[in-house]
Amino acid sequence: MQFRTLGLALALALTSPALLPGLTPTAVAQQKKDITLEDIWQKGTFQAKSVPGFNWMRDGRYYSSLDKGDLVQHDVTTGQAVQTLVAAQDLKAPGSPQPLAVEGYEFNADEQKILFWTDEEPIYRRSSRALYYVYDRAAKKLTPLSAGNKQSYATFSPDGSKVAFVRDNNLFVVDLTTMQEKAVTTDGVRNKLINGSTDWVYEEEFEFAKGFFWSPDSKQLAFYTFDESQVPEYNLQEWGPLYPKDYRYKYPKAGEKNSIVSVSTFDVAAAKTTKMDVGQEPDQYIPRIIWTQTPNVLSIRRLNRLQNKLEILHANASTGKTDVVLTDTDAAYVEVNDDLRYLKGGKQFLFTSEKDGYRHLYLYDMKGKLDRQLTKGPWEIAEINGFDEKNGLVYFTSTEGSPMERHLYRVSLKGKGKTRLSEAGRGVDAVNMSPDCRYYLNYHSEAGVPQVVSLRTAQTGKLVKVLEDNAALRQTLGQYNLGKLEFINFKNSEGVALNGWIMKPANFDANKKYPVLMYVYGGPGSQTVKDDAGGGIAFTNYLWHQLLVEKGYIVVSVDGRGTGARGAAFKKSTYANLGKLETIDQGETAKYLGTLPYVDKARIGIWGWSFGGYMTALALTKEADLFRMGISVAPVTNWRYYDTVYTERFLKTPQENPAGYDDNSPVQFADKLKGKLLLVHGTGDDNVHFQNSVAFTDAMIKANKDYQTLYYPNRNHGIYGGNTRLHLYRQMTNFILENLPLTPDGSSGAAKSVN
Repeated sequence: MQFRTLGLALALALTSPALLPGLTPTAVAQQKKDITLEDIWQKGTFQAKSVPGFNWMRDGRYYSSLDKGDLVQHDVTTGQAVQTLVAAQDLKAPGSPQPLAVEGYEFNADEQKILFWTDEEPIYRRSSRALYYVYDRAAKKLTPLSAGNKQSYATFSPDGSKVAFVRDNNLFVVDLTTMQEKAVTTDGVRNKLINGSTDWVYEEEFEFAKGFFWSPDSKQLAFYTFDESQVPEYNLQEWGPLYPKDYRYKYPKAGEKNSIVSVSTFDVAAAKTTKMDVGQEPDQYIPRIIWTQTPNVLSIRRLNRLQNKLEILHANASTGKTDVVLTDTDAAYVEVNDDLRYLKGGKQFLFTSEKDGYRHLYLYDMKGKLDRQLTKGPWEIAEINGFDEKNGLVYFTSTEGSPMERHLYRVSLKGKGKTRLSEAGRGVDAVNMSPDCRYYLNYHSEAGVPQVVSLRTAQTGKLVKVLEDNAALRQTLGQYNLGKLEFINFKNSEGVALNGWIMKPANFDANKKYPVLMYVYGGPGSQTVKDDAGGGIAFTNYLWHQLLVEKGYIVVSVDGRGTGARGAAFKKSTYANLGKLETIDQGETAKYLGTLPYVDKARIGIWGWSFGGYMTALALTKEADLFRMGISVAPVTNWRYYDTVYTERFLKTPQENPAGYDDNSPVQFADKLKGKLLLVHGTGDDNVHFQNSVAFTDAMIKANKDYQTLYYPNRNHGIYGGNTRLHLYRQMTNFILENLPLTPDGSSGAAKSVN
């Protein structure tokens, strides 16, 4: 085993007093506070700060942000306010005495007009509708974008003269000179035909909701149309009224019919719509469309239903004629991303592929002929962060340092001069680069250490200014009785090395036997083992794990086979048998931990959410002898119940691969359950339907197995809102205390329950 103590020790050292003679580490630990559930989910005690509302302006020297309702311009190099671009008092809607409660904004090309939106209403994970307003800086005039219902995805044309938006499944264009609204489509109908935005499964799995795109010359719009009339409906019941309401929406489960997707262009001046030729096969995906730098040429990506063949098509936007210029195939599946970049001059494009076993960057000519591979090695590009075409440089974050880390590099279009820009050291760098690639914001964190947000020059990575160091949070963390977190690495029985972390109490005693709680996600390409502080649920889970560690548990997480950042072979080893190798590796983690002298192998539990909930349910059934208890939150329990795009990417269709669905479904193994199970789900989960937990509980009843359930009315997959998270984690904490005892004889437990 290899250990690496993390930077949390540094955070503690910043505030810990020097040990006085005779004062033991245990005594010092006792002087510190214990984390409470209220600290995490109610009081905001550990709220990390960032740089809110940051938006690069067209001159990379400035950025804008919202400050108490004012829109303020800042000098990038100093962070100081330069001028107020729009005062809050100038943002009063006609007839309203109060300024808008602005939730977001976007400049037009010359930054003289601004779209503001307010009263935003979420729909699903990425979709929303809001009230949009156009502000003219010269006239200091605020005008509603439309007199109709709320709009979605309002977007300026590149020349700033028009705005396109979606309302009620139709696409519209507003001429800002006249404020006249023109309907691009009129046939949109809910649960039948969608124009200009995506259906549920594209939004969730291909990760975009806006389905229209302006051409670079502002003359045309390219847009999606989804005919979802043949897609089966799913019905969610909304609880509350005397008679519950039905919420019906189109959700294609594995093996069922998808939307038929088409792509069209709309010539704004001529009011002419032209349909693009995406092929005769209706049962396929169009996961991306973007305009090239060549006038009138639209780039369309086409993916077969099995998702093992991705094609790039170039379309004549005026005629609809298309040509296939590049094909990328894989024995398992090809992933879709946003790395495709077209160079000015219309002669080349950049594309990433896993064809050599790792995700790397390639340069092609416009006919799809390979010019050169720009990056190579046993590591992966995580994200393309910037493209400086003027100087022929591509900026990207990669795993070259470690699968658990991310750092910024650049390489020339000649494939030479690859340079690391991130400072030496460990951790994860997330990058927000200015459009002109002169500066970038760097969000650096390490496991257990809050992020530092800094401004740096893209040329050398040199620090210009620290914008947020979270010093106050570091000081706060130093006041608490936090445990040590270390990275581990061990080999499973097949000789495959697995990465993980282990969190031990501050007063850890190697002569004691500790209970262990394992945390798992485990989905394809995912990671729970990264050297970063995490954000959102990741950081709150870290804090909750610390709360458990304070009580006397060891917490462990291990990324098994199928997880990301270690190359295509490792990630795709689970193909067509989703859940099999992943469960074996979690079982082998439990066996391995049981060999450690300070772990009680009879007191090992496991928990996870979503795919992690699925893994927990499988571990408690297929590896039942190894786990004393588990908490399964919002799990898939039968992949036949999940959506087409995600499920079939990893399992093929159930018609083609029935064994892949049934051989690793917890429903099929409910009779093997031995440990204590808490099953948690939101009844309003539009993603992993409550149906999954219903099927599993029914199977356990048939098998005469005991279990506990916790359901949250109308909550979605995130199970949040008001006191929901506080309530959920209190129930989970008490379930662990009661069913994973702190002492071998089980004398602890209920007496230590939290209120």
